[in-house]
Amino acid sequence: MKPTVTRLVIPVFLLIMAACSPTQRFHGYAPDDRQLAEVIVAQDTRDSVAEKIGRPNLTGVMEGGDWYYVQSDWLHDGWRAPVEVRREVVRISFDGSDRVSNVERFGLEDGEVVALSRRVTATGPQGTTLLRQLLGNFGQFNPAQALGGN
Repeated sequence: MKPTVTRLVIPVFLLIMAACSPTQRFHGYAPDDRQLAEVIVAQDTRDSVAEKIGRPNLTGVMEGGDWYYVQSDWLHDGWRAPVEVRREVVRISFDGSDRVSNVERFGLEDGEVVALSRRVTATGPQGTTLLRQLLGNFGQFNPAQALGGN
């Protein structure tokens, strides 16, 4: 029996449609609110946080820096560039004695990082941000010192 054109076209058409259908991919890990409720500000240490929710993939750039848990959901739609449809960033800050000083969760809304929930100690978040460093050094550049002059 000879296959007809219709018998060949339908499977090919179905394969093409399946290849073009959007797929969603999930990257990273961010603990949920139930897990974060187990982390107690001013009581838990790095080790106890690691036992409760695991170690993050990202840490602050300085030794003893904050911990960042990042989870992203991406939509891949055929030949188009992937689009990030959801992002969660959980930041756990530690004080000088390696105790939790702050727990924050951020999300992706309209291309900006927006705080979804925040638990802060009485003194507030500590640390110098890049913006604070740049503004603190503004106007203090002396070209003569850069060239070796007095």
